[in-house]
Amino acid sequence: MERNVSDTLEVAMARNPHLRRYVNGFVKKTGKLPEFHGQLSRDMRDIKYPNIIYPVGDPIFIHIYGDIHTRKRYIIVEPKISDPEEGTKYEALKDKILELAPEKSIPEEQDAFEHFLDGLFDEALAKLSSGGGGLLRRTRLSFTPEEVEKFRYVLKRDIIGIGPLEPLMRDPYIEDIHVVGANYVSLIHKIFEVMPTNITFGDNIRLADYFKNLSERMGRPVSDKNPIVDGTLPDGSRINIIYSPDVSIRGPSATIRKFSATPISVVQLVKWGTFSAEVAAYLWLALEYGMSVFVCGETASGKTTTLNSIIPFIKPGAKVYTAEDTPEVIVPHETWQRLATRERGPEESRVTLFDLLKAALRSRPNYIIVGEIRGVEGAIAFQAMQTGHPVMSTFHAGDIKKMIQRFTGSPINIPVTFIDNLNIALFQQAVYVKGRFLRRVLNVVEIEGYYEELGGVATRNVFEWDAVGDRHIFRGMNNSYILERKIAEVVGYEDPKEIYNELFLRARIISRMVELNITGYNEVYREIKGFYERGLEGLSFRV
Repeated sequence: MERNVSDTLEVAMARNPHLRRYVNGFVKKTGKLPEFHGQLSRDMRDIKYPNIIYPVGDPIFIHIYGDIHTRKRYIIVEPKISDPEEGTKYEALKDKILELAPEKSIPEEQDAFEHFLDGLFDEALAKLSSGGGGLLRRTRLSFTPEEVEKFRYVLKRDIIGIGPLEPLMRDPYIEDIHVVGANYVSLIHKIFEVMPTNITFGDNIRLADYFKNLSERMGRPVSDKNPIVDGTLPDGSRINIIYSPDVSIRGPSATIRKFSATPISVVQLVKWGTFSAEVAAYLWLALEYGMSVFVCGETASGKTTTLNSIIPFIKPGAKVYTAEDTPEVIVPHETWQRLATRERGPEESRVTLFDLLKAALRSRPNYIIVGEIRGVEGAIAFQAMQTGHPVMSTFHAGDIKKMIQRFTGSPINIPVTFIDNLNIALFQQAVYVKGRFLRRVLNVVEIEGYYEELGGVATRNVFEWDAVGDRHIFRGMNNSYILERKIAEVVGYEDPKEIYNELFLRARIISRMVELNITGYNEVYREIKGFYERGLEGLSFRV
């Protein structure tokens, strides 16, 4: 769908009459003119009472508004069918399109299908405008230019997009979407945090129909017999639908975790303070030299975001194998074997994470990445590490003690003596700092080994987050088992302590990219790749 972006409010209103009507009505009601921003910045989270409109691609605009009397809300401004006469015309147009479609050859690719739908729309419009049938046969219908564009938008939104929730999928600033019954849709915004929206489905019967159609499009139909479904939306976002009213008491419900086609870069996370340049440099060395790293944390702590951000540290020529239930991991390397489970169909045709990881051991990858370890596949991941295949994954655990307990307990049941096959565990959490919701790496822990005399696993905290100063402290200076014993010895340093000079050099490279605002994922990967190929000369800047 066309996604023009306007530069100013006046330009936007000139292009979009529905926006002009909305803004004029809002100003008349409140006496306040919204501020128009082409892009948002994280500084805006400090605005107590926002009154901001931003575009997510014409003709959709988002208005974030709250004042001393009104809870902050997320208001979608889009073309809407506003009266019964327009509704009748739109239904006639849809029926005509459905009448014409069977005679056509329908393309499978989305871009081609969109052009096909445009052609079908124009043909149906021409026939109705000349009295060529439809619901009102032999009655010539007239359409204003605004109605034509409005109907085209609504048709594409519902057929190519995902209907009323499509504007939320277009908004790059949204993390999660929550639907609880027909009249409550809320979201988590990256800047303005939790807000209700103005989306309504009318009643729970319509919402149930909506989820039924959406789940069928995903190939995972929901029903009273199968009321809970996990699936992937066309853009890669994950959705969990709970359908039946006896299960979801307030009406059908769903949670959508937004997917970003381009991951957030490691430099951007350093800029945001998720972790420090030194933590990034440490992970860079770890991944260059084949260490196994798990990113751990509670739900919504940003584990997958961090995992994706550090994957570019793997050597550019490496073969990377990913295994996931729902594809979320993005790998920039050319040799990337991307595999997903198959959960539907007869038992004998299903493919589990366990199956994919067993196959990985025969594929000879340089790195195996598991989107998330939850169960018995964890045993295969440790078997892979034991046979010399570095593994990266996310795992649900809040600290090193809980992580070891979960791995050594049912259903994973790793012998505690095998835990040291994992080299590094990073623990991340969503925290509140001075009233602001942030994500922070709380600590980075090295796993040294199992010692019978200690009766357990020896670990070392190499980085810790100081909540008071909101900074990461390097506890591993001159005391890092992984840097000195696992990496420095392989590199061939006479004095293992020299490895810290390399760590601080790479930390300076990361910090320099922060200073120069080189934060795009692909830009950052180019710099890392350049450094691998030609050292400091391969960078586009001086350190």
